[in-house]
Amino acid sequence: MTTAVAAPPRAGNQAPKAPRRARWPVYLRFTLLLGFIVVFLIPVYVLLVTSFKPLSEADPSQAWSLPSVWTTEAWQVAWERLKPGIANSFLLAVPGALISAALGAMNGFVLSKWRFPGSDLVFTLFLFGMFIPYQGVMIPLVQLMVTLGVYGGIPGLVLAHVVYGIPICTLIFRNYYVTIPDELMEASRVDGAGMLRTFWSIVLPVSGPAFAVVIIWQFTSMWNDFLFAVFLTGPTSWPTTVMLNNIAGAQTVPYSQQMAAAIIASVPTMVVYVLLGRFFMRGLMAGALKG
Repeated sequence: MTTAVAAPPRAGNQAPKAPRRARWPVYLRFTLLLGFIVVFLIPVYVLLVTSFKPLSEADPSQAWSLPSVWTTEAWQVAWERLKPGIANSFLLAVPGALISAALGAMNGFVLSKWRFPGSDLVFTLFLFGMFIPYQGVMIPLVQLMVTLGVYGGIPGLVLAHVVYGIPICTLIFRNYYVTIPDELMEASRVDGAGMLRTFWSIVLPVSGPAFAVVIIWQFTSMWNDFLFAVFLTGPTSWPTTVMLNNIAGAQTVPYSQQMAAAIIASVPTMVVYVLLGRFFMRGLMAGALKG
């Protein structure tokens, strides 16, 4: 009769090491990720390097080389030329994004929690507005702005973007509000709260992620707009994108100034993403599994 001999205890109760072969997928993923980061940062490198070059060195043939003399002259010129457009872009994007978010929140709340006969048809008609191209409504839109007396200025441009943004803003808020339990709405009705009180006291305090998505979306769309800005505003009301397009030389192209201006024009949208980005995916994916 043989007696089984127990295996000696493992020192420190350490878990067995994973086979070396299993680490290769991890290394491969990190390598691919690093490669994607490098490819993504190549244009940023060219922008930064070229923006600090003097005009004599700012040439496509020398795009990869570092400047022999580092100068901020291009940044100064770009800032002076973009400064009026940046102010106009803020006057456009900030109130436009906030108004779009407020209207989208109210529409989304009504269409998701306070149903009425024909609400599905109304929501479908809202969604149709997302598929109307800018070019298809440009001429009648100009005629409407002239009739309303807001053509050529920032208020008319804000109005156009707010109206055009209502469908996507309504969709985002409706999908987010669908995830809020209906029991909260019923409890507020039992307590005697009406539609506005329920929206203000119960729904609005938990709407942060949806507001972040809409504000990022609308702010970026309005800041980067070019077509509406060219057709609906005059030279004194041109936003950053139109000013950026006008930075060009008669005989030679000032590449360093264009690169510096492109970086300056993109900073506000990057700041908005940094401040609100942690809410973006949560608000964007809300309602994906319900409603």
